[in-house]
Amino acid sequence: MSQFQQEKRATRRFSLRLPVSIRFTNGGVHELSAETRDVSARGVFFYLDKKLSEGSAIEFTLTLPPEITLTESIRVRCKGRIVRVEDGVEQRIGVGAIIDQYDFVAEV
Repeated sequence: MSQFQQEKRATRRFSLRLPVSIRFTNGGVHELSAETRDVSARGVFFYLDKKLSEGSAIEFTLTLPPEITLTESIRVRCKGRIVRVEDGVEQRIGVGAIIDQYDFVAEV
């Protein structure tokens, strides 16, 4: 990213490496495991082993740690869509997704 490129993010990002479960439909329902690079109130960036298309609808579930929630860990299920796909590190694909809707999930 150029040092002259304007920052478009409106909310604070947290650089967090969290496990995340991704669900998407592509001729059926698929589920993949991934790891976040960063998380904000409006979106998430994570690394996958499989390339997904920009504009694809996804659901994902992650657990926010106490350093973010300022209480206990909280599981969050999100619905959103992929807005960016880029070559990642170690043959993984970087995926940026916006969050359209989220729900807190009770621990079982």
